[in-house]
Amino acid sequence: MRCLCLLLLFFTAAGNAQTPASKIISLDPAFDKLVSPDAIMEILAEGFQWAEGPVWVKDSAFLLFSDVKQNTIFRWKDGEGLRVFLRPSGYTGILPYSAEPGSNGLTINQAGELVSCEHGDRRIAAMPFKQGGKRTLADNYQGKRLNSPNDIVQGKNGDYYFTDPGYGLPAGEKSIPMGLYRLTAAGKVELIDVYAAPNGVALSADGKKLYLAQSDGQKPVIMEYQLRADGSLGGKRLFFDASALQRQGLQGAPDGLKLDLRGNVFSSGPGGIIVLNPAGKLIGRIETGDQTSNCAWGDDGSSLYLTVNSRLCRIKTNTRGF
Repeated sequence: MRCLCLLLLFFTAAGNAQTPASKIISLDPAFDKLVSPDAIMEILAEGFQWAEGPVWVKDSAFLLFSDVKQNTIFRWKDGEGLRVFLRPSGYTGILPYSAEPGSNGLTINQAGELVSCEHGDRRIAAMPFKQGGKRTLADNYQGKRLNSPNDIVQGKNGDYYFTDPGYGLPAGEKSIPMGLYRLTAAGKVELIDVYAAPNGVALSADGKKLYLAQSDGQKPVIMEYQLRADGSLGGKRLFFDASALQRQGLQGAPDGLKLDLRGNVFSSGPGGIIVLNPAGKLIGRIETGDQTSNCAWGDDGSSLYLTVNSRLCRIKTNTRGF
C-alpha cells in the first residue's frame, strides 16, 4: 500500500503545470474562434507508460483513461487528483502477454456503463459503475477471436463501431482481418472495411457521420463515412491525409479523435493535435511536444483532455464537444 501511495504522489506531482513545449499554431482565422492563441496546455498528471482512451463521466464529473502498458484505468477529478480506478483493466491472464495488455479506448454507452476495448482479453466489455462486474459484448468474429480492440463509439440506434488492429497482440500473432467493425444491437459482429493500421473512431454530433483514423506510416489518413439511421454505413471518402505534415518533419500519425458540436475534428496526429474543419481542411494545430494518442471533451464540454505519451493534459477551448 505504501508503494501505491508513493506512486500516486509521483503521478499527481505535476499539478496543473504548463508544459513549455506546447504551442498554438493557427493556419486559418476560423481556428482562432475555436482555440485562443494564448491558450495554455496544463499538465494534470504524469509518469504513465502510455496513456490512452480518455472519456469524461458527466454524471460524476471525472475523467477516466487507460494506461495500456500498465493494464490500468486511472480516474482524475478536479480538486481530487488521480487514483487507480480499475486494475487489471484489459488483461486478466498470467503476465507477460504483450507490451500493451490493458484496456485502450473507453466510452460511456446509452445505459450509462463503461465500455472498454481490451487488448489482452481480446474483447469489448461493459461494466456498470454502481454494482456488478463486466459482461462481454463481443470477443469474436465468425468464431475467431478478435485481435486487440482499440477504440469504440456507439451510434444513436445502439450499434457500436470499433477498430481491431493487432497492436496489443504478442509479436507475429493475428486472428482476423484488421479493420473497422460493427457490433449490432443484436450482438452480431460485422466487418465493414479492412485497414493496415485502424485506430481511433468518432461520430459527429448528429450521428450521421463516422470518422476513422489510420496510423499507418505509409498511409496516415482520416476517413469519413456516411452513417444511415439503421446503423449501416454508406459512402466513404478520404477526409484528411497527414502525409504532408510528416514530410515537414512532424512526428506522429492520426490516432484518437473527437468532434465538436460544429463538426470540427480534433485529432491526434503529426506534432500533437490537428484541427480540421467539416470539409477536412487543416485550420490549426496544438503542438504538444510529445507523442499524442487521444483526446476527449470534458468539464462543461469546452475543455479538451489530452493523453500525451506519459502525461494527462488539458486545454481550454472556445468551442464545445458532446
